[in-house]
Amino acid sequence: MSQLLQSAATLEEKQPIYQVEQGCLISKNGDVTVAFRLELPEIYTLAQHDYEARHSAVVKAVRLLLNHTVLHKQDWFVEDKYTPSFEEERSLLSHAYERNFYERPFLHHSCYLFITKTASSRENWTSLSTLLSRPRIVPKEMMNEDLLSAFFNSVGQFVRVLSDAGIGFSQLTDEDLCGTEVKTGLLEKYLSLNLSDTAPMTDLDFTQGLKVGSKLCQCFSLGNLDDLPAALTTSARHGNLSTDYTNFFVGFTAPVGLSLNCNHIYNQYLFVDDPAKTLKSFEKKRDNLNALALYSRQNAINKEFYDRYLNEAHSEQKLPVRAHANVFAWTEREADVKELREQTGSAITQMGCKVRQNTVDIGALFWAGIPGNAGDFPSEETFYTFAEQACCLWSMETNYRDSSSPFGIKLSDRLTGKPVHVDISDEPRQKGIIANRNKFVLGGSGSGKSFFTNGMVRQYHEQGSHVLIVDTGNSYKGLCTLRKGVYFTYEEKQPISFNPFFVVGSPDVEKRLSLHNLLVMLWKRENEAVSQAEYVSISTALTHYYQHLAADSSIRASFNTFYEFLQGPFTAYLATEKVREQDFDMHNFLYVLKPYYRGGEYDYLLNSEKQLDLTRESFIVFEIDNIKDHPILFPVVTLVIMDTFLQKMRQLKGVRKMILIEEAWKAIATPAMAEYLKYLFKTVRKFQGEAVVVTQEVKDILDNPVVKDTIITQSDCMILLDLRKFMGRFNEIQEVLALSEKQKALVLSINQDRRPGVRYNEVYIGLGTTVATVYGVEVSAEEYVTYTTEEAEKKVLFDKIEVGMSIETAIQAYARELREAG
Repeated sequence: MSQLLQSAATLEEKQPIYQVEQGCLISKNGDVTVAFRLELPEIYTLAQHDYEARHSAVVKAVRLLLNHTVLHKQDWFVEDKYTPSFEEERSLLSHAYERNFYERPFLHHSCYLFITKTASSRENWTSLSTLLSRPRIVPKEMMNEDLLSAFFNSVGQFVRVLSDAGIGFSQLTDEDLCGTEVKTGLLEKYLSLNLSDTAPMTDLDFTQGLKVGSKLCQCFSLGNLDDLPAALTTSARHGNLSTDYTNFFVGFTAPVGLSLNCNHIYNQYLFVDDPAKTLKSFEKKRDNLNALALYSRQNAINKEFYDRYLNEAHSEQKLPVRAHANVFAWTEREADVKELREQTGSAITQMGCKVRQNTVDIGALFWAGIPGNAGDFPSEETFYTFAEQACCLWSMETNYRDSSSPFGIKLSDRLTGKPVHVDISDEPRQKGIIANRNKFVLGGSGSGKSFFTNGMVRQYHEQGSHVLIVDTGNSYKGLCTLRKGVYFTYEEKQPISFNPFFVVGSPDVEKRLSLHNLLVMLWKRENEAVSQAEYVSISTALTHYYQHLAADSSIRASFNTFYEFLQGPFTAYLATEKVREQDFDMHNFLYVLKPYYRGGEYDYLLNSEKQLDLTRESFIVFEIDNIKDHPILFPVVTLVIMDTFLQKMRQLKGVRKMILIEEAWKAIATPAMAEYLKYLFKTVRKFQGEAVVVTQEVKDILDNPVVKDTIITQSDCMILLDLRKFMGRFNEIQEVLALSEKQKALVLSINQDRRPGVRYNEVYIGLGTTVATVYGVEVSAEEYVTYTTEEAEKKVLFDKIEVGMSIETAIQAYARELREAG
C-alpha cells in the first residue's frame, strides 16, 4: 500500500464516488455521471466510409453536449478461454466440435461510456487536485437543478444520434455499478482489474508504479500533441488483408484494441470546456507570442500554430476540446513485464504514435479512470485539439458476437478462432435484412466448400430441419449415414429405385398431380402435347387405382400393381364408359410403360421394396452423378426430387425445410426444370423453407441465365469461399453478384491472414445488401472424417463400417488415428 492509502479506512475516505442513485454516479466533487454499456460493430465488417460515417456521428453528438462535460470511453480487453457447452442431448459431431475448442483463448471485450458533468472550475485541475491529495469540496453550481436537467437532456440527444448511427446503448443500473450481495459491480471490478461477477477486492500499491493485487500494471499514454502522427484518420489499411485490387480497412485504434493480445484497458477522454473562453485564451497567447516573435524564431512558429488553429476554429466552426488516451496493460508474472511493455509499445507505434510510458503519474491516471471520476483527470495530461481529431482516437469496433436467435450454426471468430453462434436464416429475415432464406454458395475446388455445407446441413438437421440434397460427388454420404438418412444412388449391382406410388393414407391433390406428370413424362416425348381426353383418363386411372387399393389391403402400392390395374379393371372401365381409342390409346399407353413393369428393362426404377414415405424422411440425399446424362433415368429421378420437396413444402406445416442442390443444378437446369427452379426459389420462403445452390465454376454464374436470372436474384444470402484465383476477372463476378467495394474487399481477404498452426478455411457470408462478415470454418477430427470428399479417406471410414463397426464408432476410431498421427 502507498503512503496515501495506509489502510482500508483511508481507501474508503479517498475513493472518489460519493453515491450511486438512479443510475447516476455522484462524485465527492459533485460531478454527475451517466454510465452506458456500448455495443459496437464487429471488427472486420466496416469499410472506410463506415468508419467515417460513425466518426461524423460521434462529432455531431459531441457538439450537443453542454460545456464542462467529460466523455470517458473505457474499453476492457480481458484474456478469457472458451467454455464448451456439453449438453447431454448433443450429437457426436456437436460434442466433438465443442471439445475441439475447449479453452480456446480469446480477448473478451466490454465497452463503457461515462458522460460526466463537472463544474466550470475543474478544467484546469492538475494531478495535485485529485481527491487523493485534497479535501472534499462541492462546487455550488453542481447543486443547480436546471443545469442538471439540461445535462440529462443533452445526454439523451447524444445517445439518440449515436444510436441512429448503429451504436447500441444500454444504461447501467445501480446494481451494475455498485453490485449486489452476490454480484460485483463495475466500480469494484475496475479497482481489482477483474470483470468477473465475483471479483474480490484487492490491495492497491502505488509505491513502485502500480500494482493491483497481484497484477503488475504498465501505463502508456497519448497526452501530448507531439505523441501523435502528423495526421489522424478514422481507419487504417490492413496490409495482410488487402490485395493489389482492394484495400481492407480496420479502425485507426485497432492496434491497441483487439489486436493487442494481452489484458488491457484502453481509455479515451474528451473534455468539452467553454469553447469561447478557450479561443479567447488562445487569442491572448497568440498576441503575446506575436509581440515576442522578434526575440525568438520559436515564438514566431508557435504564433503561426495558434493562428492556424484559430482560423480553422472560426472558419469551419470546429469545436475546440481537450483529449487524452491511455493504455493500462497488466500481467501477473514479473517475467512477462518486459514483453508486455514491448508488445504495448509496438501497438502504439503501429498507429504512428510515439511511445510514452507513465510511471510517476500512473496513480493519478488510474484513479481518474474510476467510473464517474473523469472530472478528476489531470489537465497537464491533456492536449488541445478539435472534436474531429479527438474522436479519431475512439475505438469503434468489437469482437464477433453470438446471435440472440436460438436457431443457427457455429462458425469461428476470424481473429481468434473462438466459436460464434450465427443465424443466417431467421433473425436476418425478422430484422428485414433479407426477404428470403435462399442461399447461393460459390467456392473453388479445395476452398472448403463441402466442409461448410456439410456443417451447415448437419446443424440445420439437428435443429429439426428436413433436408433434401441433390449431389454429384458423394460429398454427403458420411453425414447421411450418420444422421440415419435415406441415400439414393445408382450402381450397376444396386441401381437406384423408388416407389412414388406409396403414400400413407390417401394421396392429396399435389401427389396426384406429381404422379400424373410422371406418367405423362414416361409416355410422351418432351415436345408432344397431351390432349384433354388423355389428361382426364390418366387422372381418372389414378383416382380409381387408390380406391382399388383402399378396397383391398392385400395389394401393395407400386408401379407394378398400377400397371396391372390398368390392364384389368381400368381397361374394363374404359370399355364401359365407351372411351374411344383415338381419345385415349390404352394399348399404346401400356406398351410405352411396359419397360418399367415387372420383367422390363427398368422394372427396378419405380418398384422399390422399401415402403418409404419420403415426405416424412428428414434427411434424403439423391446422388445423381452416374445418371445425369441418362435419357430415361435422369428425368424420372428429377421428377421424384421435385415431388418429394413439393410434398414437404405443402404438407409439413411448421417444419423447416431445406433443399440443397450441389453441382447437380447444371444437370437439373434443363428447359423443363428451369421453370421448377424459378417456382421453387420464389415460393419456398412461404413454406418456412430455403433453397441452396452450390457451385465451384465461376463461368457457371457468368454464362448461365438460370443462375443469373433466378438463383442469384432470388438468394438473399450469398456465401463465398476462396476466390483469389479468379482475382483477375473479379470485376465480372462482382457485377453478377452485385457486390459493393466493401464486400469485394471482404471476399478477396479470405484466407489472406490465417492464424498459424491451425487448420481451417474462411467463408464470406453476405446477408442482403447491408450485412457482410468473414468467418472461420474450423472442424474437429470427427467432423473432418465425416465430411471429407477425398476418396481415399472416405474409403478408410467405410471400410471400418464394413468390418462391423457402427458409423459412430468408425468416426471416433478414424478421428483418433488422425490425432495420433498429428
